[in-house]
Amino acid sequence: MVNSNDWRAKLVDAYPDIFHPVGDPPLAQGWPEVGNGWRDLLERCGGRIRTAVQAEGGTFQATQIKEKFGTLRFYWHGALSPDADAKVQEAIDLAEARSACSCEVCGEPGRLYGPGWLTTRCTAHAEGRRPEEIRPGFENVLIEERYVGDRRVVRCRRYDRENDVFIDVDPASLGIEEE
Repeated sequence: MVNSNDWRAKLVDAYPDIFHPVGDPPLAQGWPEVGNGWRDLLERCGGRIRTAVQAEGGTFQATQIKEKFGTLRFYWHGALSPDADAKVQEAIDLAEARSACSCEVCGEPGRLYGPGWLTTRCTAHAEGRRPEEIRPGFENVLIEERYVGDRRVVRCRRYDRENDVFIDVDPASLGIEEE
């Protein structure tokens, strides 16, 4: 049984259109299996997803929300228009990017720590682990690649934690070339 003051239960209750709970909240698909520090980013994500789905129509259901390799993973299924799908994916991308620079314990600014099991923590919650090395210039950068025919297209976006937005980055400035 979950404490009724648990933020996860409140999140599931606040977004029944996303979680589709049946009975006890922890049994809802998509029950967030993450630390308290990521509460805010999941609340933001839920609001963005709801807005996209309501504006464009379609169906959406969270299926799993967890930490993997130190950052948030948000899985879902549904049927959305291309516009709604793009908006939902952007909401999830923002939440996942924020998780990469927010302590999973307290929500303060953090970074990836290792070795072994990777976690995102602030210095106070790093538990003696050492920060993972990040290649200079690649801090908080999301690199997306796709192929259009035989051509590789790369899009790079830097996550701005203060404003909770992505800023486009020229791939060439990171030494990444398209084919």
